[in-house]
Amino acid sequence: MTRTRHTALAVLSTVLALSLSTPAHAAAAEASATAVPEGRVTAEVIAANGSGCAPGTAAVIANADKTGFRIRYHDFVAESGGSADPTDRRKNCQVGVLVTVPAGWTFAIAEAEYRGRARLSAGATALQRTNYYWQGSSANSSTEETFAGPYNGYWNTSDVAPALIYTPCSEQRVLNINTELRVDGGTSPARSVMSMRSSEGDVDTLFNFSWRQC
Repeated sequence: MTRTRHTALAVLSTVLALSLSTPAHAAAAEASATAVPEGRVTAEVIAANGSGCAPGTAAVIANADKTGFRIRYHDFVAESGGSADPTDRRKNCQVGVLVTVPAGWTFAIAEAEYRGRARLSAGATALQRTNYYWQGSSANSSTEETFAGPYNGYWNTSDVAPALIYTPCSEQRVLNINTELRVDGGTSPARSVMSMRSSEGDVDTLFNFSWRQC
């Protein structure tokens, strides 16, 4: 398995004044980033489009401990070779997730984890590419992973945000998540498959929060 990751995130530059001791307000802000709100946190799919997520095949589940949410795909499979349709070598899915949080709190995406399964014959290659961004924002985080056959098993990759972009307080914004799976069977006549399908086990996308009080 060969990895190439490209992460691009547009952020505002901030000049920090350093001192020998940490100010009380800075310590409070740091503490709030690790706290979790007491109120209810919900996450729901409000839109799902693409060849890899027909209506009703993508679902979002909020973590009970309020640390994030996961997306489960039920029919997200790219394949090449064998009897596979040539149009199935590339599949994509864009999901819009609306997260509702208690008043007085805001959050950022601290880390994204992608999990799936691949069965690649010798000479075959596969690619998983994901980017996500807040509706109305130019900040965009993306990751790309490549895999080479022979390979048969689960895969797991992660993307840690280089900077935390918090949603504006008292505003609801949609997080758009666009994922692409691509398989190139090469010269092998055997069928090669890459999936993010929950029926094959622990296969999904996990987003972790960083909380902050407004």
